[in-house]
Amino acid sequence: MMKTTANRITLIRILLIPVYLILLYCGLRIPALIVYIVACLSDFADGYIARHYNQITDLGKFMDPLADKMLVLSAMCFFVECGRMPGWVAALVLFREFAVSGLRLVAVEQDRVIAAAWSGKIKTAVTMVCLCAMTVLELSWIDWLSSALILITTLISGAEYFYRNRDVFQNID
Repeated sequence: MMKTTANRITLIRILLIPVYLILLYCGLRIPALIVYIVACLSDFADGYIARHYNQITDLGKFMDPLADKMLVLSAMCFFVECGRMPGWVAALVLFREFAVSGLRLVAVEQDRVIAAAWSGKIKTAVTMVCLCAMTVLELSWIDWLSSALILITTLISGAEYFYRNRDVFQNID
């Protein structure tokens, strides 16, 4: 199942999520930040290893983006629960993730693969950096700015995915 190094790294990222959350709930911000950064960096590491060492697998194509969503949305749920991020921001991020995943499923039915767009990569990087800042800095203006940046990059990247792939819907019954 997890035969490749890239897939093992993805699994480690998933296993780090509860560790990050436990540290946050215990008020251990710096250790939580370290775990979160390791998890974020593992996203880049597994992608590089998968491409560079020809370890791209169907499992990896499924698990890697899922692990990213789990990591980011877990952190966002914590900040919503603490009153540091509006719930509607997290809801819109979740909506965008479901919508893009749905778009990809429709495209697959047409034997088409929708690759990650640069705006999606930028959204992921901005989100990860903002959540790092929120993990270590409890400042209302950081929370507000981070929520705004996450929301803006999420909406722009979601709109780009749908605009660039609008023809996918022309062939639906």
